[in-house]
Amino acid sequence: MGLSDYPCPRKKFIDDSFTLPDPTYLSFKRLNRNRGAIRVPKLGWIKLVGYRPLGGELRSITIRRKGGHWYASIAWRTEIDEPNVSTLPSVGLDRGIAVFAALSDGTKFEPLNAFKAIKDKLAKEQRKLSRKIKFSANWQKQKARITRLHVRAANARRDYLHKLSTKLAKNHSVIKIEKLQIKNMSRSAKGAAENPGTNVKAKSSLNRSILDQGWGMFATMLQYKLAERGGELQYVDPVYTSQTCNECGVIDAASRIGEYFCCTTCGHEAHADINAARNIHQARILAVEPPKRTLRRVGKRKHQEEAAYA
Repeated sequence: MGLSDYPCPRKKFIDDSFTLPDPTYLSFKRLNRNRGAIRVPKLGWIKLVGYRPLGGELRSITIRRKGGHWYASIAWRTEIDEPNVSTLPSVGLDRGIAVFAALSDGTKFEPLNAFKAIKDKLAKEQRKLSRKIKFSANWQKQKARITRLHVRAANARRDYLHKLSTKLAKNHSVIKIEKLQIKNMSRSAKGAAENPGTNVKAKSSLNRSILDQGWGMFATMLQYKLAERGGELQYVDPVYTSQTCNECGVIDAASRIGEYFCCTTCGHEAHADINAARNIHQARILAVEPPKRTLRRVGKRKHQEEAAYA
């Protein structure tokens, strides 16, 4: 692998994270339903808010600081049996912005828009930050307020996605979704100086709304939660799913008008996202390639290996 780079000293507020990998000197116990405690070398027992019991053999504890609070991530190892194959019904799911998730059975889930809820207050706090001397004490305090706003939105988004993905995984054996290229969909339209883009402000607002939904995180949650229950998450080709009539199969972009779908050939009427979800449910499954895992940086080079996640 080569030699590592020169050691870099720890910096306050930047490297507030450390991992204790030796389980010999670590312990975890529950104090009551809502409290627990971990034993850290040289510090002793530290109380924490946590009601989950240890699920197996303790392996490591990672302690990090985020948004003015300290968090402990406890990793354990255990053996689990293969889940039974689920016999629940399958469903197609269309992800969107106006409607976060539409199912082929007609169910719709509204978006949370966690970032939109803090956008105005965030802009006000960022204006305050711009008027302070950089890296001063008051600048650090104001920066911490902005960080807490971002953490609040991220926690709300994660909580919403966890609850929704658990509900869907408990009631379905197979969920089909589109294989979306989210990075390309949210790419900036600004362009370059010699070739500037068009409708940059509208595209920027659309990109912000796409990233606010957390589509990628939602797919990851569905994948492992379905696998734990004997189900499966399947990807389909997203081409023309929103322009195809679910009744006659005719593809026509004029059939979709906003959130309303009316086929120009057979006259079939439906909600556009519900129609797309039904097309997704009937579409052919894609053979998804395993993702590439990036190893730690060694010197100035980055080593990669191709491996499928377990």
